Amino acid sequence: MQMTPVIAVHMTAALLAVATGPVALWARRGRAQHPRLHRAFGYAWVTLMLVTAVSALFIRDFSLPNIAGYTPIHLLVPVVFASLFGAFWMLARRNVAGHRKVMQALYFTACIAAGAFTLLPQRYLGQALWGALGLA
Repeated sequence: MQMTPVIAVHMTAALLAVATGPVALWARRGRAQHPRLHRAFGYAWVTLMLVTAVSALFIRDFSLPNIAGYTPIHLLVPVVFASLFGAFWMLARRNVAGHRKVMQALYFTACIAAGAFTLLPQRYLGQALWGALGLA
């Protein structure tokens, strides 16, 4: 697999989501809350997650175990859509605690865990990183 425009968009959105998420989560924690910062970074993060999920649908890998080119990591696409819908549904119902739990779980599942998974040596990003470090 090589770097294509779709992979570049996907990777850029994912990396920006990893960087933006903690600001959105932090801005509503503790005594000094920053609702404007939370909302701005939250909407940015949601947009980046949507771009990441949609672009993932156009990235297919036939070398790993797959179904029609979709590997197990693609299961995160419906998880992202359902989680974002659920989080905003909870906000509409004024369930702030539920919204917080869903968004935190989505950040750690879709950004941190999936990000770690992409660094496996068989994955494109893992091959690029470990190869550049001389470890692959």
